[in-house]
Amino acid sequence: MNITASTSDYSLLLPQGQIKQLVEQWMQDDHPSFDVGGLVVGNSVKAARLLLKSPGVFAGKPFFEAIFEQLNCRIEWQPEAIEGKYNNASGSNKICLAIIKGPVNNLLRGERTALNTLSRCSGVATASRAARQAAGNWMGWIAGTRKTTPGFRIVEKYGLLVGGVATHRLDLSQMVMLKDNHIWSAGSITSAVQLARQATGFSQKIEVECQSLEEAVEASIAGADIVMLDNFEPKQLKKDAKILKERFPHVLIEASGGITTATLPQYLSENVDIISQGMLTQG
Repeated sequence: MNITASTSDYSLLLPQGQIKQLVEQWMQDDHPSFDVGGLVVGNSVKAARLLLKSPGVFAGKPFFEAIFEQLNCRIEWQPEAIEGKYNNASGSNKICLAIIKGPVNNLLRGERTALNTLSRCSGVATASRAARQAAGNWMGWIAGTRKTTPGFRIVEKYGLLVGGVATHRLDLSQMVMLKDNHIWSAGSITSAVQLARQATGFSQKIEVECQSLEEAVEASIAGADIVMLDNFEPKQLKKDAKILKERFPHVLIEASGGITTATLPQYLSENVDIISQGMLTQG
């Protein structure tokens, strides 16, 4: 499916209770004791501007809002502050995204945490947009991975969506991913898939990471919903994906392993359904 960065309000997906807890943790991490700088500036009401100074996709608005809401500050978003929109900003072409008003000590207390969060989310969204564009009119899914920053996962997964790609599984509980260590412990791909299916029933998909066509065939016969062809060279990937699709048309095929935005076009194939990139959340 060819999806692009859109005007969808992805903030509606977010668990508000979890966001509040995350913000509290972030603020506690940055302000565990005295804030001498806050004493120096006082608490008179001032206004600050949020300026975009480099090109990229804007993302992370709900996290920015949650941080300053906790600090009793008010945000006035400007018309240019549209999540998913690419802005061609620069040092000489700064774009004002918001005006934040509140006690000056609280403005400065939230500044760095808010900017770090917004920058990280926007960076993921920008990289995601570039990957989606590199795929051109290919009808498969570009996806992130579970290689996210501990404590920051929801921010990075949100950035993937805003940038126009799929999140892949959100956590260990959402989808079963059987890798080499699982298979080694279970004794075989077939045993691992069968045991996983007993636990998941019909409600979860099972994916198996495969290093060869033979492993992918075994996984498909055992009942895997998705096979990942891991670290395949583009030519071999396309050859094996074609064989698999002809024999198991219902099985989704994912390509992964060292695929960059620059090399991504080499992996595009009508027989590949998903291309996942850990680098989208590892910059």
